[in-house]
Amino acid sequence: MSLQSPPAATAAADLPPGPGAGLPPSAELNHGSAASPAAEEGGEDEEEEEEEGEKEKEREKLPPIPSASSAAAGGLERGAKNQFSTFSNFITTINQKKEGIGNRNSPTQLVIPNIKNVRDLPPICLDVRQKQRISIDTLPQELKAPVPPEPSLPIRTKSVKDFQDDVEKAKSSGDWKAVHDFYSTSFDSFLEINAAFKKDTNSPFNTIEDSGINAKFVNVVYDALLNTPQDVQKSVLKGIINGLLQEWKGPRTKDDLRAYCILLQNPQFSNTSTYVIYAHLLRQIAALTEADHHFLVHWSKKISQRRFKQLVDRLLQFISLRLFPAKPEEFPPMVKCTWWIPSATKVLALFNAANSLISPPIISYTDFYNSTLDHIDLMEEYHNWQCYGNSHRFSFCQYPFIISIAAKKVIIQRDSEQQMISIARQSLVDKVSRRQKPDMNMLFLNVKVRRTHLVSDSLDELARKRADLKKKLKVTFVGEAGLDMGGLTKEWFLLLIRQIFHPDYGMFTYHKDSHCHWFSSFKCDNYSEFRLVGALMGLAVYNSITLDIRFPPCCYKKLLSPPIVPCDHNTLVGICDVALDDLFQIMPELAHGLSELLSYEGNVEEDFYSTFQVFQEEFGVIKSYNLKPNGDKIPVTNQNRKEYVQLYVDFLLNKSIYKQFAAFYYGFHSVCASYALLLLRPEEVEILVCGSPELDMSALQRSTQYEGYQKTDLTIRYFWDVVLGFSLDLQKKLLHFATGSDRVPVGGMADLNFKISKSETSTNWLPVAHTCFNQLCLPPYKNRKELKQKLIIGISNAEGFGLE
Repeated sequence: MSLQSPPAATAAADLPPGPGAGLPPSAELNHGSAASPAAEEGGEDEEEEEEEGEKEKEREKLPPIPSASSAAAGGLERGAKNQFSTFSNFITTINQKKEGIGNRNSPTQLVIPNIKNVRDLPPICLDVRQKQRISIDTLPQELKAPVPPEPSLPIRTKSVKDFQDDVEKAKSSGDWKAVHDFYSTSFDSFLEINAAFKKDTNSPFNTIEDSGINAKFVNVVYDALLNTPQDVQKSVLKGIINGLLQEWKGPRTKDDLRAYCILLQNPQFSNTSTYVIYAHLLRQIAALTEADHHFLVHWSKKISQRRFKQLVDRLLQFISLRLFPAKPEEFPPMVKCTWWIPSATKVLALFNAANSLISPPIISYTDFYNSTLDHIDLMEEYHNWQCYGNSHRFSFCQYPFIISIAAKKVIIQRDSEQQMISIARQSLVDKVSRRQKPDMNMLFLNVKVRRTHLVSDSLDELARKRADLKKKLKVTFVGEAGLDMGGLTKEWFLLLIRQIFHPDYGMFTYHKDSHCHWFSSFKCDNYSEFRLVGALMGLAVYNSITLDIRFPPCCYKKLLSPPIVPCDHNTLVGICDVALDDLFQIMPELAHGLSELLSYEGNVEEDFYSTFQVFQEEFGVIKSYNLKPNGDKIPVTNQNRKEYVQLYVDFLLNKSIYKQFAAFYYGFHSVCASYALLLLRPEEVEILVCGSPELDMSALQRSTQYEGYQKTDLTIRYFWDVVLGFSLDLQKKLLHFATGSDRVPVGGMADLNFKISKSETSTNWLPVAHTCFNQLCLPPYKNRKELKQKLIIGISNAEGFGLE
């Protein structure tokens, strides 16, 4: 089965045209009004307001900024449901309401509503192998030119120290005028923002290396903002509106991009009352050219980790609250702002791209996950992406970094179920059309094996039943009674993996330094057993079995190269870009030696006397391989040693094991062939196959079932007291002892279905585990000390299903 990737959505697909499409940004903000910023600021004239009254009813409206009292009440007062004041009314109110001196004497914060329905939003990484993900690292030269001239900036001389002194004086005297004037001036326009926060107003700062932003000053100003009086905070928002209403002529300048970068960091946008302004800011940023995005991405990677995380969390919260608002009346109707979520997601993609440019990344790819998406119709999103990938229909699947691994697993499994149902239905139709009696076994992948011929029987069964690989797996051991309710399937996986990965079998080499397996480079006539291992991994994903396999991350990167099996069978598969870091994860000692070669300060040619030729032992025979044509005649020198190291790493991880890995690749994809693989990162494939290394024993305690015991029994209380006090290493040994793996399924500890049963044996006996059923049999030990001693002996000296 071969699949082709659906075309990636264009930038236009991310931002469906709204009522103001085709108009300048000022018109877009008001959806039908072409009023300039000057006209908006002239709102103090009541007669002009009356003339525009009818027009304003049709405009998209911004909510008023709540006063301290209304914000504290947790919402905004409105006359009618879904009615919002217009830009003119909002600015008029600000201009007409001059706050008294007393109001400036007591700093108050904009109160952020307590959103109880939204959990802390975790977060992902751009991957250039996926067409859906934005590629902004390489741009044609024509996209980077010409650079429009920067307008001259006003001269502003206030320093960080001056500003801090003004704030301290305002706090002690209660006179906030100087601070108010600074904020209202600095945020009044994009030019003023640059005048205030640009490191040097006379320098262009038009490269990706340096944004020219005085980050320290920006941070100090924003940190102080939420502790200023309400009229100061309102003046900032008024200035931002002025900037967003500016009519743009021609392409954006680097000063404009700087202003966008600074405005995105405004902490006021964590307040839902500012979301309409925030949405328009995001829309303008999302609509920038790819060349402008290129600059924003590289500038963003210079932001500190804490600030970067805050920006990401703010965007994720914005998306979550637009999907599931705690108070729907706070926002315009969804039909009038369908562009909110696409705009925010595209801006989030820029931060994800920035995060992926740095090694190690600024934050974890999981910090881009939005767990709120777990509660939407994911299959509809998936089908929209499949069917309308190149149209104007937005789908979160265009930006898979935002979808959690748990949600992706749901998509993969449901997609698999639909494929299985389709295959089963066709089999049923074929039976009926031939007037044959339907057999319920046709709905399953039935594997019958002999324990004494486990590998060969499994290989034969899967080879004969390739058409059934996407059906639900059921295993039968020949000569043994019993129905497979899940235990036999898991036992089959564990025994098969244990046998295949045994060193005597010769398929894989275990590297003790890195505690992982890698493919043996030995040549053989038949690579079908490697295909079997790949199929086993695919079956484990589809049947929710966690395998105790230790492959390095590089393996999963190769598995997704490409993520969809090419139609042309002559196309190379399982080949990916590899570096010395990948080799460190498998053969750290060899990688260290190559690293020393790269940093050697002497004469490499004379001291090492090496050529572009490597040697490998195969069945006791030393064989030589040239890394490039006539490599045995090309010496390694100081000038070409980087090329030598790169070719050597590529040989070890790609070329020397190509046939073995290609068979493994095709085996995995024979089960997992699906567009859904395009959504996955290599790290996520590893978690689907092997589980997560993050343990939460308290969660295991909450989900554990008991047989013969009650959770209040003394023995059980001793057990959890001991286990929760274990080191991480002992906790992993316990999990491996009881389940056959020291990792956790994607769904968390609850998915283990862990059970503790009472063992009616002498307390002199050690605990016993049934790994096929994730069951621990525990004798009724009389005291905590005895239980801890017996448990540690049991989990530390059991071979279990270890692969070494």
